[in-house]
Amino acid sequence: MTESWVFWALLSAVFAAATTVFARVGVAGIDSDLATLLRTTLILVLLAVLVWARRKWTNPTQLPPRTLAFLALSALATGASWVCYFRALQLGRASQVAPLDRLSLVLVALFAFAFLGERPAAQDWLGIGLVTAGVLALTLK
Repeated sequence: MTESWVFWALLSAVFAAATTVFARVGVAGIDSDLATLLRTTLILVLLAVLVWARRKWTNPTQLPPRTLAFLALSALATGASWVCYFRALQLGRASQVAPLDRLSLVLVALFAFAFLGERPAAQDWLGIGLVTAGVLALTLK
């Protein structure tokens, strides 16, 4: 089971939900950018310990330049996402911010179609449409 992508994706969803609730309480009374910095610093320390403990360190200079470039772009996008997410949580209700943030599910499907050549089936497009409708129903008044 722990080698299944479904297991890890569901666990990710559980942690993402907990993240939203914890972050909503955590950003109260402090600057959202400072909150993002503190969170990121803790993540960095925890991941360093995990990589060290599992003996997974590889010299980054030996990785292909394309890999490094796309990991850097991913890091920039992640950082921008977190900054925006924490600011949204500071200004809005978690029950509205989180669903709108999950519009990323729809955008991933569209980006994967446009840039990765993925071709979702009709049933997949139906699901993407339903997610869009759900996001709109939960966030728009």
